[in-house]
Amino acid sequence: MLVVDGLHAYYGKSHILHGVSLRVDEGEIVSLLGRNGVGRSTTIKAVMGDVHASGSVRFRNEEICGLPPYVIARKGLGYVPENRDIFPTLTVRQNLLLGVKNTRRAGRWSMDDMFDMFPALRQRADNPGGVLSGGEQQMLTICRTLMGDPHLIMVDEPTEGLAPMLVTQVADLLVRVAARGVAILLVEQKLTIALSISRRVYVMGHGRVVFEGTPNDLKQNEGVRKEWLEV
Repeated sequence: MLVVDGLHAYYGKSHILHGVSLRVDEGEIVSLLGRNGVGRSTTIKAVMGDVHASGSVRFRNEEICGLPPYVIARKGLGYVPENRDIFPTLTVRQNLLLGVKNTRRAGRWSMDDMFDMFPALRQRADNPGGVLSGGEQQMLTICRTLMGDPHLIMVDEPTEGLAPMLVTQVADLLVRVAARGVAILLVEQKLTIALSISRRVYVMGHGRVVFEGTPNDLKQNEGVRKEWLEV
């Protein structure tokens, strides 16, 4: 589904990514772990075309590295940014409609699907997005991305700043999304959530992948956890 090989990225003269390689297969949840500042968010921004990068990014057997973000999005790659980026003056319903990429055919997800998963969004369907709580805005952002019928979504820190109950709801949503055949590349700080829902994990350090394996592999590797994850 997604194969990244030898990805390099810069911010100005700062070399941020040093040959990152990873893959996400169909229908699986893969987590990208590491401390803040190691290049996790830059990795998915580079895949999405938001950061200039070199190397290879193949999505559904097609090279997409260097393409504009809007072209990449139309190929079925969804991106949920950490800062949510909802339209605060538009209603919840209007925000969801903006996620639709093809109005001529029905996708896997409808607005009723979104409202069924999150009744709070149905109740606030005609309210401006700006009046929603942080947790509700996070749900709205994920749902808006799903309305575009992506084959894979990259989600950046979806549980950041959320109450424990909402953290659980986000995790449950991601599992349901994967069960519908949508692959997920998850950047997540909370190890408990990432390890509980992921099929595989990558750990990053200093702009490189320093570990790849299953959640159980990581749990058993105390050295990697101490050096690259634990504070």
